[in-house]
Amino acid sequence: MNIVILKTVFLLSLSNLFMTVAWYAHLKHLSDRPWWFAALASWGVALFEYLIQVPANRIGYTMLSLPQLKILQEVVTLSVFVPFAVLYMHEPVKLDFLWAGLCLMGAVYFIFRA
Repeated sequence: MNIVILKTVFLLSLSNLFMTVAWYAHLKHLSDRPWWFAALASWGVALFEYLIQVPANRIGYTMLSLPQLKILQEVVTLSVFVPFAVLYMHEPVKLDFLWAGLCLMGAVYFIFRA
């Protein structure tokens, strides 16, 4: 696999970890605080997400089309979200995760085919 794509996937995975924490961790840890406090805390975490996501997209866009980059982002998002939901938020494992993953694999096929 090309080094540009590997760098892009790595950086998108890292940025998605920060994004997922920013979007959802406050539901577990700050539910007793006002919404604006959770929003400020989430924005603080999201800053790191953007500091990684912007370079990831710039690197990826040197080899990938915009639609390819977006579908890659969605696959990475689901790949990060499912373990976060199950392991960190203690959500039950559902067969729907598999179906969603299969739908994304179809999207990957169609957007990356020659």
